[in-house]
Amino acid sequence: MNTMNTQTPTIRNGVNVTALFDTIEAVKGNQAIAQFKFRAGNRWMGGDHNHTTVKGFYGACEEMQHAQTFEMDNGEPAVLLGADEYPNPVEFVLHALIGCLTTTMVYHAAARGITIDGIESELEGDLDLRGFLGLSDEVRKGFHNVRVTMRVKSTASAAALRELAKYSPVYDIVSNSLPVEVRVETC
Repeated sequence: MNTMNTQTPTIRNGVNVTALFDTIEAVKGNQAIAQFKFRAGNRWMGGDHNHTTVKGFYGACEEMQHAQTFEMDNGEPAVLLGADEYPNPVEFVLHALIGCLTTTMVYHAAARGITIDGIESELEGDLDLRGFLGLSDEVRKGFHNVRVTMRVKSTASAAALRELAKYSPVYDIVSNSLPVEVRVETC
C-alpha cells in the first residue's frame, strides 16, 4: 500500500510505524481495503510428499503478486511412514502460529511505542493419532493442546506483550473454530 506521508518515517522494532498508522487511517476511510484473500496451490508428489506454491493474493482492493514465488514441501517422519525429508503439516501449523504471534507482537508493540530487543520461542503441540487413524470418535484428529513459550527482551510487562500477541490472525485461526469448506472434484 502506498502512503502519501512525506515525513521522515518513524521506525521501531524494524517496523515503519509511520506507514503503519497511514495504513490504519486508510482502512478507517475505506473498509474495503481491509479485505484480503490469501491463496496457495498444492500438488501431491507421491507418498508423504506434497509441494505447495504461493504466488499472489488479493488485498487493498487489487490482485497482487509476491516479489517471488514461495515454495514449501511437507512430508512425514519415518515413524509416520514418511521419508522424513520435510516438516509435516502440523509442524507447519506450529511455524505459522509462532511466526504470526511474533510478527503481531512486534507490530503492535511498535505502534504503542514499546521497544522489543529480541524474541525467542518454543512450541509444543499434543496430538493423539487415534483420532487421525479413525480408532476413536472421542479423540480430536488434530492438536488437542499447544503450548507456546515466548522469551521477549523488552521493558514491557509479559502480560502486556501477551495481549498484543493475541491480535495474531493465526492465533485466532488455531484457537477458535472456523468453517472450512472442503470440495473434492474428480477428473
